[in-house]
Amino acid sequence: MPEISKHKMVTLTYDLRIDDEKGEVIEQTTPESPLKFLYGAGRMLPRFEEHLQGLNEGEPFTIKLSKDDAYGDVNHEAIVELPKHIFLVDGKFDDELISEGNTVPMMSSNGQHLNGVVMEVNDDSVKMDFNHPLAGEDLFFVGKILEVRDASEDELAQAFSTGGCDCSGEDCGSEHQGGCGCGC
Repeated sequence: MPEISKHKMVTLTYDLRIDDEKGEVIEQTTPESPLKFLYGAGRMLPRFEEHLQGLNEGEPFTIKLSKDDAYGDVNHEAIVELPKHIFLVDGKFDDELISEGNTVPMMSSNGQHLNGVVMEVNDDSVKMDFNHPLAGEDLFFVGKILEVRDASEDELAQAFSTGGCDCSGEDCGSEHQGGCGCGC
């Protein structure tokens, strides 16, 4: 039976809670919609992968990651006030899209894709938080390994050229809450 090691395709389920096993489930993958990824491709949180190494198909796992091993502390410099005019499309401001609590895909001045959460909309500015949604949090995963197998050449090529994280057969990138939960 293959065990989790570098360049193996791993399929697993998990419940993700903040802090400990008693917290509210904030993200869940199921057998019908599992997390699939190439182990060792650098797309998951390193400590998450480290805890999975050597596990076999069918094995349960419990992983606690401190915020330092997950998404770090909240970076207050990633909370910024942006001029409201940059959100105009055809001269109009979309109050529905740019409203408190919404996540808005954006691009930095050097072309980096970012997701920002709208914190506040003022007359002349929009306050946004570009921290990872789980920054500042300790993470607690309880799950089960569903499958471990050799990666195909296509899977290897895709993992090293695009997103590498696969939820239910689709590359979810950072659109899935928490970026597939483990660090896409």
